[in-house]
Amino acid sequence: MSKLVLDRANKKLLGVCAGLANWSGIDVGIMRIIFVLATLVGVGSPILIYVILALILD
Repeated sequence: MSKLVLDRANKKLLGVCAGLANWSGIDVGIMRIIFVLATLVGVGSPILIYVILALILD
């Protein structure tokens, strides 16, 4: 596995989902769908986690 960093080349918003997809080996589209579904279902606090990861990984 590679280092967990923001992927600015494949970003849509900040590059967190693209970075997580590259790090875990999952397709970027699937990672974004997982994030949207988690946000809609209300699993934890995905938006807060996204912002925290964007700040930490930057």
